[in-house]
Amino acid sequence: MKITAIETLRTEEFSNVLWVRLHTDAGLIGLGETFYGAGAVEAHVHDVLAARLLGRDPLRIEAHSREMVNLPMAQASTGAEYRAASAIDLALWDIFGKHCGQPVHQMLGGLCHDRVPVYNTCAGYGYVRSNRIRPVDTWNFSADQGPYEDLNGFMTDAGALAESLLDQGITGMKIWPFDPAAIENDGRFITAGQMRRAVEPFEKIRRAVGDRMQIMVEFHSLWNLPTIKRIARVLQDYDPTWYEDPIRMNSVSALSELAASTTVPICASETLGSRFPYKDMLEAGAIGVVMTDLVWTGGLTEGRKIAALADTYHRPYAPHDCTGPVAYAAAVHSALSQPNTLIQESVRAFYTGWYRELVTEVPRIEKGHVLPMEGPGLGTELLPQVFDRPDLTVRRSAL
Repeated sequence: MKITAIETLRTEEFSNVLWVRLHTDAGLIGLGETFYGAGAVEAHVHDVLAARLLGRDPLRIEAHSREMVNLPMAQASTGAEYRAASAIDLALWDIFGKHCGQPVHQMLGGLCHDRVPVYNTCAGYGYVRSNRIRPVDTWNFSADQGPYEDLNGFMTDAGALAESLLDQGITGMKIWPFDPAAIENDGRFITAGQMRRAVEPFEKIRRAVGDRMQIMVEFHSLWNLPTIKRIARVLQDYDPTWYEDPIRMNSVSALSELAASTTVPICASETLGSRFPYKDMLEAGAIGVVMTDLVWTGGLTEGRKIAALADTYHRPYAPHDCTGPVAYAAAVHSALSQPNTLIQESVRAFYTGWYRELVTEVPRIEKGHVLPMEGPGLGTELLPQVFDRPDLTVRRSAL
């Protein structure tokens, strides 16, 4: 079997998302995806990676994984080069599963769990739908689109939101109420008034549902070290599950200092590329929960190595999802096939909303748990109407 063509697809409406389709001479088509900078990733796929893949056997996944990042500018990053390699890697695994007639989780070694709990990242319908992804600018409240405008929910009535999630069996929620202060002050300091306002959602959650809800705190790498240490001390009283991306994740020593100052685990994170920075941080005791976004950090091939590395250090694994529907499906395959998976990120405004505008199947969630995808490969395809969209751009490289 050989790869005969590589297609990329992107739209103006969902401008962050790029899909990759690998065509083979056996008639199998593999689907992959990545997120952000779609035009730059598209160019790298066709201008650089196509020549390395066309005519090659798609089942040599490990070799392709190494070759695609065998570039001076693609060493342990989450840049366009790594995002391109990640999307192609997902498509290769999709082909592998389809070739064998098995779901990807089976190709990864089979199910370790029959189901995995999910937490809800409290984004809304318009969050990251456009190409503007600054943490506050992309809030884009869209309450008229449905009942799950959860970002506005946690900023206004986090207690009621927690009760709504518990009614669906979801026992974890991720919020980021410190972002407005970080943007206003460039992450350099936080005033007493800003601290009080940012803490209000935590107070409301604990008042409404007590300790029945896990609270994951997202900081989007916006703070300096002294300020985040102050915030961490205040939040400890509310028993958060983890602090995610509290500072820019480029200093092992700074992160180790923060980790030593708090009892709350540090979660790191979709911003890290490849297993190598994870290794440095794990060795230093800087992180307590290992998160990957498979469409940024090298695909399923690298993702399973990161999960195994986390397990080596007795750390739990928690796949990321706040990107696109194919990435979400891949994350679920990964989560269910790794023994140390703690929990799977999900966004109910996405999997009940715009994800369903794009793909045939979305992972099924029941009683706060995600279930295995069915069918061969990743188990989902782009809907036929995607190919008929007037805002669709398709680029193709072929033998």
